[in-house]
Amino acid sequence: MEISRNYAAIDIGSNAVRLLVKKVRVEDGIADFSKELLLRVPLRLGFDVFGNGRISKEKSDNLRRLMKAYRHLMKIYGVDAYRACATSAMRDAENGAEIIKKIKRATGIEIEIIDGQEEARMIYNNHIECLEDRNGYYMYVDVGGGSTEVNLLAGGELIYSKSFNIGTVRILTGGVTEAAWQYMRDEIAAHVKDMPPINIIGSGGNINKLFKLIYIANRKKKQLPVHSLEKFHERIAPLTKNERMRLYGMKQDRADVIVPASEIFLTIAGILGSEYIYVPEIGLSDGIIDALFYADRQSGCFF
Repeated sequence: MEISRNYAAIDIGSNAVRLLVKKVRVEDGIADFSKELLLRVPLRLGFDVFGNGRISKEKSDNLRRLMKAYRHLMKIYGVDAYRACATSAMRDAENGAEIIKKIKRATGIEIEIIDGQEEARMIYNNHIECLEDRNGYYMYVDVGGGSTEVNLLAGGELIYSKSFNIGTVRILTGGVTEAAWQYMRDEIAAHVKDMPPINIIGSGGNINKLFKLIYIANRKKKQLPVHSLEKFHERIAPLTKNERMRLYGMKQDRADVIVPASEIFLTIAGILGSEYIYVPEIGLSDGIIDALFYADRQSGCFF
C-alpha cells in the first residue's frame, strides 16, 4: 500500500526567501521524493541588516505579505507539515524577534531563527550520497548572504564545525574586514593541519548557479573542478553587474552576489588544497523536508 504526505519548507535567507513543497510517497518501505513547487523571492533582507542593523518597515511588510502568500500556497498544495527557518540576516537584525511575532499574529506561520550549525546539519545529514568515498575527508561549505558555515567530515563523522560572519551580501555592504578574512583562514588552516588535501561539498544558490554556468565535461559526478572555478571567476569579476546579467543570463539579485560567493569558495579551497567542489544541488529547504519526513517515519506515520 502506498502512503503519501506533502511537506513544505520556508527558508528565509539574507538574499532570498524560498518555499519548497515536496510530496513523499512510501511504498514497501521505500520513499520517493518529488518536487511539487519551488518559489524564490529576492527580498534581500541582508542589505538592510548588514548596512543598518535592522530590517526596514518596507521589507518587513513585504516579508509579512510573502508569508501570507506562502500560507495560501501550502493550503492549495495540501501540505501536511512544514517548518519555517530564518538564518543570518534575521539572527543579526535588532528587530528580528519583533518581526517574527508580527508575522505569527498575521499569518499563523511560526518562524524559527536557527544557528549556523543547525543550518549545516540539516543540509548535510542525509545528502552525502553524491560522494565517491564516504570515508574520506570533506569540508561541507555553505555560503549564504550573511555567513559561511564550514563542517569538517572524516569517515562520515563531523569532527569540526564553525560559522563565520562572511557572506555575499555582508561583503557587498562592506561588513567584512580583512581581519575577518584572516581569522577564517587561520581558523580553518589550524583544524586541517597535517591532513591530506580535502575536497569541498558546496551548498547554496551561488555554487549551484556557478556549476550550471561553467562547462564541465562530466556533470553526472557533480564535481566542479577548482581550476575551472578560478578561470570563470577571473572572467566575471571585472564585469559590471549589468554585463553579467546580459552575458550570462543572470538575474539582478544573482549577478552581484556571485562574485563574492566564488571568492569565498576559492579562499577555502586554497586553504584545503581542494581539487573539486562537489555540488549535490541541495540546500536548507531540502534538509528541512528530510528532517520532517524522518521524524514522521520514526513516529510511525508511514506504517
